[in-house]
Amino acid sequence: MAPPAFADIAKSSNDLLTRDFYHTASANLEVKSKAPNGVAFTVKGKSDHKTGAIAGQIEAKYTDKPTGLTLTQAWTTFNALDTKIELDNTIANGLKAEVLTQFLPASKGKGAKLNLHFRQPLFHARAFFDLLKGPSFNGDAVIGHDGFLAGAEVGYDVDGGKITKYSAAVGYSVPEYTAAVTATNNLSVFATSYYHRVNAQVEAGAKATWDAKGGNASGVGLEIASKYKLDSNAFVKAKINNQGIAALAYSQLLRPGVTLGLGASIDTQRLAEPAHKVGLNFVFES
Repeated sequence: MAPPAFADIAKSSNDLLTRDFYHTASANLEVKSKAPNGVAFTVKGKSDHKTGAIAGQIEAKYTDKPTGLTLTQAWTTFNALDTKIELDNTIANGLKAEVLTQFLPASKGKGAKLNLHFRQPLFHARAFFDLLKGPSFNGDAVIGHDGFLAGAEVGYDVDGGKITKYSAAVGYSVPEYTAAVTATNNLSVFATSYYHRVNAQVEAGAKATWDAKGGNASGVGLEIASKYKLDSNAFVKAKINNQGIAALAYSQLLRPGVTLGLGASIDTQRLAEPAHKVGLNFVFES
């Protein structure tokens, strides 16, 4: 089994701290369906807390498993036409190639990117090329053995001939728990994270972050979170950070294909002020 990608070394704790908290948008709707010919359609929309503006997209995805080809096309409310072509294990065993294009009809803007993912039992490398802007290159690699992980990331401006960013990370991952230490933003932002699957119902995790450029004045940011599975159809999540902002979430499968999510964010330092947020999330899937 290949180790995770560089961005996923701390995935378990990051997902626990960020996913399924529904207060980030006042309302969120997602509708999924699949046609008889295998084309999957997804419609997403969310309402912003501050402006009330609604952003969304419609997406169609076709996968041909025998050839490893996946074609995805999307049209967003920002009037962007996005296309993604994936070839998985087609060119070579363990290699996944992606071509992403974007067209903005209003401004005639264009974008084109090439991504390569190479996975082997003890190695996972990725390369991202922005073909029209720069051009630029971003790459990362991770090696893993017996649960131990080590990885690095680098960005390079081809036109300017200079390195634009670099990061490093180490971690340890087993099914019951994971731990990771990352140094990003040119080794100036340090984070350590921990995730523990206590049992089949309970998960817990924490993350501490320090920005070296901010010095002692910036302090260390701390977040802790937990998830409790009520039953096979429902769960609750809670988290709080060192600034006193707490978040709660509840997810319930109402019936097959219909999931309701409720979320709230409470600033415990400003309880009497309008600094709190609530959110509603619906997912319909056929």
